[in-house]
Amino acid sequence: MRHAEEVTFGGSALDRAAELRGDIPALAAALLASDTRTILMWQGKPLVSGDEGAQELVRLPLDHPVLAEARAEPILLGREDGAARFAHDISNWQPEGQDLGQLGGFSDLSEQVHPSLAPGQRFAELRRVMTGLSPRDAELAASAKAILSWHSRHGFCACCGAASDIASAGWQRVCPACGAHHFPRTDPVVIMLILRGNSVLLGRSPGWPKGMYSCLAGFVEPGEAIEAAVRREVFEEAGVQVGAVSYLASQPWPFPASLMIGCRGEALSDKIVIDPVEIEEARWVSREELAVAFAGQHPEILPARNGAIAHFLLRNWLADTLD
Repeated sequence: MRHAEEVTFGGSALDRAAELRGDIPALAAALLASDTRTILMWQGKPLVSGDEGAQELVRLPLDHPVLAEARAEPILLGREDGAARFAHDISNWQPEGQDLGQLGGFSDLSEQVHPSLAPGQRFAELRRVMTGLSPRDAELAASAKAILSWHSRHGFCACCGAASDIASAGWQRVCPACGAHHFPRTDPVVIMLILRGNSVLLGRSPGWPKGMYSCLAGFVEPGEAIEAAVRREVFEEAGVQVGAVSYLASQPWPFPASLMIGCRGEALSDKIVIDPVEIEEARWVSREELAVAFAGQHPEILPARNGAIAHFLLRNWLADTLD
């Protein structure tokens, strides 16, 4: 697919500096360098500045006083123009006088302002600001969110149950009791542009905003090929048999840590029989209908969230730029 890497979080050629992760002297030097900066996260939200739709990811110097609140050692994200970039997490900070009930929700509009930070700098839900970030800022924010989320969920050894330690600049955990090494987890998910003639198969899950439809998706199971997962998920959710399957694009999706594998599939029938446990509704939508929905004028259909790979695939299908 010609435009595959233009998807949100699709990459910005960040130098991930993997060779530094086990180099203790080099890491120590990077932590002392004047041009080193860190990405600050709170409850999975990156610190950003700028106006709505044109946000920038804030990069703080390592002597900033707010970093004293970090609950663990920093994670090395990579290098920009030769300078190291880390991530710090201050999720233990408790904002005063704010209802935090929206945190982690589908439409979290809340923003949090730390008193030690500059005016205009605030923590914002990544799903809300992702399309306003540059490709580099989006990649750094997604990487920081995903790796810190993994650490927050995997503090204990899966082999013996003992508390594990951060190692390799944040890209491993090592168990001091049994010596097991644990690595960040990414869950593969297939997301499918299922076509039949001039129509695409869309569905919606319970709890989504009213009228929102998207491509069908599901996790790849152990021992399963991507193509097989596409066919199985579409049949399980919508009762539609799929023939030929081809790869289109992928998207790292840090909510909390998935790799969305975008595929195109050719439906062998148009009869839909949904599994109500899996989805709430599925329907065939013509190219003309989808164009109206993307224009915001369809009475029943809202397209997938801008920034998600489903929106990207559907938009490219409309523009005939999948190949």
